[in-house]
Amino acid sequence: MTSYITGDELAEIIRSGKIPKKDYLVVDVRDDDYAGGNIVGGLNVPSNEFLNNVDKLVKETKNVPLVIFHCALSQVRGPKAARIYKETRQNVLSETDSTSSTKIFILRDGFTGFQSKFKDDANLVENWDKDVWASDWN
Repeated sequence: MTSYITGDELAEIIRSGKIPKKDYLVVDVRDDDYAGGNIVGGLNVPSNEFLNNVDKLVKETKNVPLVIFHCALSQVRGPKAARIYKETRQNVLSETDSTSSTKIFILRDGFTGFQSKFKDDANLVENWDKDVWASDWN
């Protein structure tokens, strides 16, 4: 089952003083649309390269207790990457849902939703570019 986390819940985690890539990891699978801003402490693993990098990502994050995936809207790329990551963890680390200590979430509404609420908070969003987000689809 896929679990979602809200932007407010993620903001609370980031502000809590937890350490990115140790206590939690935000995996941003946006491709060319990565330009214009990102979540502080996140890791960009473009969806078009994800399959080639997922084994390495699993090995590097095997002890991270919380891994959150997102793309622009978290409708296709983010959920797909989360599913592939979970399946790869099960294969590489021989774990099941009941034996895994890692919780995997998808950021509801993706970076588009997150940046619309938190773009002015430098502790949450970095490299934000108003020109990128001035388009009609935002």
